[in-house]
This record gives sequence, C-alpha cells and structure tokens, in this order.
Amino acid sequence: MTRIAAIVPAYNEASAISAVVNDINAVNQSQNLSIDVVVINDCSTDTTSEIISNLNCISLHLPINLGIGGAVQTGFKYALENRYDYAIQIDGDGQHPANEIPKLVETAAANSFNVVIGSRFISKQGFQSSAMRRVGINYFKWLNKILVAEKIYDSTSGFRLLDQKALSLVCDYYPDEYPEPEAIIIYAMHQLKIGEIPVSMNKRQGGVTSIGKIASLYYMFKVTLAIIFTFMRIKFKK
Repeated sequence: MTRIAAIVPAYNEASAISAVVNDINAVNQSQNLSIDVVVINDCSTDTTSEIISNLNCISLHLPINLGIGGAVQTGFKYALENRYDYAIQIDGDGQHPANEIPKLVETAAANSFNVVIGSRFISKQGFQSSAMRRVGINYFKWLNKILVAEKIYDSTSGFRLLDQKALSLVCDYYPDEYPEPEAIIIYAMHQLKIGEIPVSMNKRQGGVTSIGKIASLYYMFKVTLAIIFTFMRIKFKK
C-alpha cells in the first residue's frame, strides 16, 4: 500500500489543529489509505504543543522557531528518512481540505507527477483569498511562465504533494521565508514533472498567518527577488 505522510506545520494553531488532524485521520479511515499525520510544532507560544501531544499523530517539536520553510522542511526530511512514497503538505489552520488528499495521490500516481499542487484558481470554487493576493498570484503565474515555462495557476498554494524524487531535492535545499513560489522554480529547473488540480479551499479557521501584515506590494517585490536569485543560482550552478 502507498505510504503517505501528511506534513502539517503548526505555529500557534491551538484553535484549529485538532480539527485538521482529525479530518485527515477521518479521510484516512474512510478511504482505506495509509496516511500518517506528522505535525511540526514550530516552537508555538500557545497550547499547540499540548494539544498535538494528545492527538492521533506524530508530533515533532522544534526547539526554536524556524519559520514556515524550516518547519515544512523538517517534515519533508522525516518523510524522506522514513521512506514514505508521498508527502503532502497541509496547513494547520484549516484552509486545506483533507478530503482532497486522495485526489492529489491519484493524480500523482496516474500521471507520474513528482509534484502536485492543489489550486483554488482553476475551477474558482471555495475561498478565493483577497483581491490583492489574487493580483500577486497572477503576477507569479506570469513570472513562472517567463522564467521556466511553467503555467502554475496557484504558485502560493501550500497544499501540495511531493514524491521521493521531489523530497530528495527539497531536503537538500528549501526556501525559508516564502517557500511555495520559490520552490516552483527549483522543481522546474531540476526537470521535475509538476501537476496542478482544482481544489476548493476553506477560510482559515484560526492561528497566525505566516506572512503577517506585510504589505502586498512589498511581498511581491521580496518574493520576486527570491525567485530571480534562485533562478540565477541554479542556472549558473549547472
């Protein structure tokens, strides 16, 4: 049976993490899958640590706050070292629908994708985020197409599946601050096969956003620099 690690980074997600873990376990049971929920507590200052210690999951507690990139990479390394067939990143705030996990797995298996991204903007159903964020996502879609000829509708989506080949790559290097858009460049420039499927996202159920209240234009500027730097680093390394 295909072994799947559901990687859930959590920083101050006390209000939502129980529902997230329970939803994944419910899908695992109802679909007769083999999913282990791996929650990475990124040195939370609320009661997240105590809550996940009492849930049906594998809990990894970081001694210092690494941020979203470091927390996710910790989960990816766990999945690679324990030889899971797939790792699926899923947010701890309830935005990512656990019932879409089987679709990610089926799509990867049927098409030999190394990475499958769950996109809210293909069918445009469910929560669509703010207008400014949608502008930014369309901009990154254009930038990806220019740099690596990949048309990704939702490059900021953290709801994504990685196979063993992709895990080996990101366990060596994974972006820190805003990893999702930058990771697309990494996958594409290493000739990984990327798929994207429509999913219906939820509004966040609680917790603290990893981006915070940073201005959207500043975010776009900063991520653009990171993407271009990554593109140039890989291009000239080759």
